[in-house]
Amino acid sequence: MASVPIEGRPGAGAPRTIFRHRLSTRLWHWFNALVIFVMIMSGLMIFNAHPRLYWGRYGANLDHAWLEIGSTPTQGLLRVGGLTIPTTGVLGRWTAPDGSVSTRAFPWWATIPSGYSLSAARRWHLAFAWALVVPGLLYWLWSFANRHVQRDLAPTREELRPRHLWHDIKDHARLRFPTGDAATRYNILQKLAYLGVLFVLLPLAVMTGFAMSPALDATWPWLLELFGGRQSARSIHFLCMAGFVAFIVVHLVMVVLAGPINEVRSMLTGRYRVPEDRP
Repeated sequence: MASVPIEGRPGAGAPRTIFRHRLSTRLWHWFNALVIFVMIMSGLMIFNAHPRLYWGRYGANLDHAWLEIGSTPTQGLLRVGGLTIPTTGVLGRWTAPDGSVSTRAFPWWATIPSGYSLSAARRWHLAFAWALVVPGLLYWLWSFANRHVQRDLAPTREELRPRHLWHDIKDHARLRFPTGDAATRYNILQKLAYLGVLFVLLPLAVMTGFAMSPALDATWPWLLELFGGRQSARSIHFLCMAGFVAFIVVHLVMVVLAGPINEVRSMLTGRYRVPEDRP
């Protein structure tokens, strides 16, 4: 399903096409798609400098890490708590394009830049962070001002009832997507996903990013206290990234299952063909 607001109104009869996304919405969607990929990939390169995560104020090689991507002389490993997962060829130990074996956490194809450079990755990350924060803040304000959040994203009391939620989960599991007029509105699972990204993941990622900035630490020392220390802020920042990746994967899968041509066309041209009602 589309990831941005339904802005048109359905007409009568079937099949029919509606105008679903304004130009500004479509531009914002594709711009953010580019920005978020650069942010994730440059962040993975920064993570490569010390591929271990801790809770609390401090963390170093001899401290207990709750997550680590490392290697032995023969294989790559992902450790989460007491669980160790072999990851040879993907994480921790992989083959570079020149045929050499590398033991960095994330492989060359997942990072920006592809060759190891912590300073370059930080410059990419910081530059695109502003490209994510400023338009995102404007989108927030505009969405409240034009009542998009209140009208299209806010769940109703009926939608939040367990019976309704379970019904939507079962329909998605059976690949029974909304048709007719129901397809012109967000379902409850979409609403919860978009609200989670806009009002949980995005603010947390920005605030924990600020908390790890030495300059902002001096100005706003309460930020580090709020998250329980620099290492906790770094862990939360990483988990937010994982949340964005999970959202993107599910979003792309839903687009493919719901009809990729119709979905992508609506995000390019604004025109969406409403699926006919089931008999």
